Amino acid sequence: MAEPLLEIRDLSVDFRTDDGTVQAVRGVDFSVEPGQVLAVVGESGSGKSVTAMSILKLLPPSATIHGTVRWQGEDVLAASEARMRQIRGAEISMIFQDPLTALNPVYKVGRQIVEMIQAHEKVSKRDAHQRAIEMLRVVGIPQPEKRVDQYTHEFSGGMRQRAMIAMALSCNPKLIIADEPTTALDVTVQAQVLELLTDLAERTGTAVVLITHDLGVVAGMADRVT
Repeated sequence: MAEPLLEIRDLSVDFRTDDGTVQAVRGVDFSVEPGQVLAVVGESGSGKSVTAMSILKLLPPSATIHGTVRWQGEDVLAASEARMRQIRGAEISMIFQDPLTALNPVYKVGRQIVEMIQAHEKVSKRDAHQRAIEMLRVVGIPQPEKRVDQYTHEFSGGMRQRAMIAMALSCNPKLIIADEPTTALDVTVQAQVLELLTDLAERTGTAVVLITHDLGVVAGMADRVT
């Protein structure tokens, strides 16, 4: 058995509201090993996305997190904001549920990927731009040399999702959290996106936490289910 990359024990999340405290997540336990695809399954509103956001400390100030989140043995909940900026993107990447709101509409897609790369690595803008093109090619976007200089409104829904995956992969993270990555896609594109994630896990040893309520997706992809 490999040492787990990510280990979560007794995770609970509360939100302070005008009507009192809302208990969003209670007593979540799971771990992820290198190269493993773990499916986190539950109905809408069960707290799957809140669990994912708490791993990267992306929840609003009204949230209180209890329990243990360990990343390669490090206590994430005790980590400074500077350390979290190092972890986000470079070590753990997240593919958000809606790429239309996750990508910035006023910047070209390539520029957003370049910024991600340069935030975590000391590379020139030119080299980062070349890697952005290569990542768009890896995720199956046609004519990446042209597409890299386009805006998100010029991309279809499936291409936006692929661009999000390209951004998530650009710094070679050890773990990808995919929050319902196929929600807005048609069946054919869904299959392509999921195949891409599975292939990456097998080829690069990248672990994947797949958040979904689609049991068909789980059956086709997951090594373990929680």
